[in-house]
Amino acid sequence: MVLVADLFSGLLAFVFGSAAIGKLVRQRQQVQTAEKLQISWGRYRWIAAPEAAATVGLVIGYASAPFATAAAIGLVVLMAGALAFRLRIHDSAGFLLGDAALLGLAVATAVLRIAAG
Repeated sequence: MVLVADLFSGLLAFVFGSAAIGKLVRQRQQVQTAEKLQISWGRYRWIAAPEAAATVGLVIGYASAPFATAAAIGLVVLMAGALAFRLRIHDSAGFLLGDAALLGLAVATAVLRIAAG
């Protein structure tokens, strides 16, 4: 169970760490996503803060599991918000499924961390 939680944590850290860096360097794809979601770039860029914090928490979680648990729970909240924004603009099914998959992965990570104690 711990091994699977560690694998999920690594995957989430990679995905959200990459996303945070993309926002910080103003990657074109990130700017286009902000426009598509009808969020000003100034506000959208702040999403990098919880993404980076979660990434750090997930990595520290390899040494201290409560950090990974808290980070995964934070990602659940973040991705629930992301799905709400995508639903608001009637985004395509592919993007909705992608965000839902990340939400599910974050939920599974949190549950596994909690179950492992």
